[in-house]
Amino acid sequence: MNRLHSQSEWISRAREVLPAAGFGNFDASIVIARGEGSRVWDEDGNEYVDYLIGSGPMLLGHGHPEVMEAVLEQLPKGMTFFANNARGIELAEAIVDAVPCCEQVRFVTSGSEADMYAIRLARAFTGKSRILKFEGGYHGMSAEAQMSLAPMKQVNFPTAVPDSAGIPQGVADEMLIAPFNDLDAVAGLLNEHSDIAAIIVEPLQRIIPAKPGFLQGLRDLCTKHGVLLIFDEIVTGFRLAYGGAQERYGVTPDICTLGKIIGGGFPLAALGASAEIMAHFDKATVGAEKWLMQLGTLSGNPVASAAGLKTMEILRRPGQYERLRQLGQTLMDMQTEALNAVGVSHRICGDPTLFDIYFTDADPIDYRSARHRDPAVNEAWNATLRRNGVFKSPGKLYPSLALDEEDLDLTRRAIEQASQVIATA
Repeated sequence: MNRLHSQSEWISRAREVLPAAGFGNFDASIVIARGEGSRVWDEDGNEYVDYLIGSGPMLLGHGHPEVMEAVLEQLPKGMTFFANNARGIELAEAIVDAVPCCEQVRFVTSGSEADMYAIRLARAFTGKSRILKFEGGYHGMSAEAQMSLAPMKQVNFPTAVPDSAGIPQGVADEMLIAPFNDLDAVAGLLNEHSDIAAIIVEPLQRIIPAKPGFLQGLRDLCTKHGVLLIFDEIVTGFRLAYGGAQERYGVTPDICTLGKIIGGGFPLAALGASAEIMAHFDKATVGAEKWLMQLGTLSGNPVASAAGLKTMEILRRPGQYERLRQLGQTLMDMQTEALNAVGVSHRICGDPTLFDIYFTDADPIDYRSARHRDPAVNEAWNATLRRNGVFKSPGKLYPSLALDEEDLDLTRRAIEQASQVIATA
């Protein structure tokens, strides 16, 4: 295939200008040239069924024609204004209509910003400083979020372990860490510490489901102790259900964060809560001392808002979520069948809308139990899938509504090949 530059040439160029030759997001050994529907192509022309889908936002697939039409209609009218615009207001209305905890929303550009502001908002509303998060929970790139995301060493709870250089000890002192799915541990910390402003949690922690009653238990404990409950729905919002994890599990937090799907593939995120809590963004209402300053150059920009609005409109159509779950279940089943056929122990972990495999004999219930028996097995599995035309992250598989029978057939063949490879390794 004649191309101006090969993938290896692009990688060489990246090494000169990018730390670790990448953007910090994904494997820098692959450079994606384009995406269409359920497929992506790298710069050497290799074609893949895409189960990364931009780390989640492309639920409808790449370049969905109706989303493209909405974006192209907006572009000549303006790309950003640093001012209110009608598409952004419409998107806020659609989110409020869909998400149980949201009476009002505030837009930002990234999920990291949304989680950072949600934590700050909880502190402003409660007047308390400490935040409780769960070991292994991912809440973006703020200093608070980079505590015990993927600690290399195990310490006693609730000690926070920084995952990044450059974070002052004072941040760790304001964070309490608990094991996911352990209500007793949470109850103990709430009884011991009266200065906790909020608990922040992924309702589906990466791909680990909450045990039955865990999320409702958090809700009850927060209500009892006057602590705010934050659902990080950057991933689960408009994926697990149209109303997100709140709709799927029937538990309503005080604050939630949203991203990925609400921008339709463009940079956009949001946080939402009751009007009482969100009043802290309004200086005229709460006064200067309780006001939470928030602004962003691209927050609520009309292009992302138009893409998000059209994406959400499509997702409201009958049968979309039923089909997404059916696709996901089919993918789960084909992996289980192939691995069982060759006698490889494993656990499919997650929800049909977002899941992956742990090669283990134990059920993953928290960060410390979510481990592969041998990480090399997972590496061989994912490498074989990629060689056979399946593009995914090392620890997640995102189904999309763009998948068709041809994609599933290719995926099944790749899974069978990968099963044989790890069974004979």
